Amino acid sequence: MKFYVLASGSKGNCSVVVSKDTVLMIDCGCSKKYMQDSLKSIGYTLDDITALLLTHAHIDHSGLIPLLYKNGFRGQIFATKATCELCSIMLRDSAHIQEFEAEWQNRKAKRAGEPLHVPVYTMADAEQALTQFQSYPYGQCIELFEGIRLTFLDAGHLLGSSSICITVEENGESRTLLFSGDLGNSDRPLVRDPQPAVNADY
Repeated sequence: MKFYVLASGSKGNCSVVVSKDTVLMIDCGCSKKYMQDSLKSIGYTLDDITALLLTHAHIDHSGLIPLLYKNGFRGQIFATKATCELCSIMLRDSAHIQEFEAEWQNRKAKRAGEPLHVPVYTMADAEQALTQFQSYPYGQCIELFEGIRLTFLDAGHLLGSSSICITVEENGESRTLLFSGDLGNSDRPLVRDPQPAVNADY
């Protein structure tokens, strides 16, 4: 098993876990070029992604999901039910902004005789990407692939936000990775407290 942080913080959020022939992406919120360059630096491309795991719907974690679809990704996207519902709104809104900005820039480009601007992704890309979402409740152990299990824990950050616990069994050994996502604060009126972290190796 190998684990890479491709982007974190101001660059957006994106990590990768590799086990045998399975390449899991956790969150997908950094810039297109940064994500492609970072994947290339570890020997992978967008075509290698098997599945996407999403901690929550904020754009710095989810914003490039339609780009994955545009580039040929047809794997499943695993998230909590509320995250799926919020992404249905937010990714459509992001696509609308992409198209609107491209149209605005192209009006200027035509007058100046410059090349036309292509949106990072379109509403059609967002609509199709949303069909790949699979929702699961907190606390349910899901067998993603042979030897790879996933559990969502409430991160208390946003409606539907989660920490993701991944257990990988490989070569007779078991390792557990915990991706916190963004953690919320305790004692807030509308969002539950973050669930305590499980024991994890990483």
